[in-house]
Amino acid sequence: MKGAAPDAGAFLDAAERLAGLDACLSPLQAGLLAASHLGIAGDSRSFSRLLGIEHALVLRELAGLAEDGDLLRITGRDPRTMRTHYVPGAEGARLLAALDPPVPLSLAG
Repeated sequence: MKGAAPDAGAFLDAAERLAGLDACLSPLQAGLLAASHLGIAGDSRSFSRLLGIEHALVLRELAGLAEDGDLLRITGRDPRTMRTHYVPGAEGARLLAALDPPVPLSLAG
């Protein structure tokens, strides 16, 4: 994400709605899916840095999402830094489809 600041309200709303759609999602897991959906973060380091959360905690939650059916799919991992890139899986995409289409970040605000 370059240039535009993330829309905190849209992110929090999406994460809260996702958590409401699937009671098995932790708030952090819902946030990971919401961040990917809104184009805020598609990797663990960016998500960790933007939200001020320890990278190890983000990695643990990503692993949980990747193991729980097809909510999230790991697309790459840097073996040195453990930066993990991810996209919603089929089940994650189904949950995200229940949300309104996201407002492009260039128009948010």
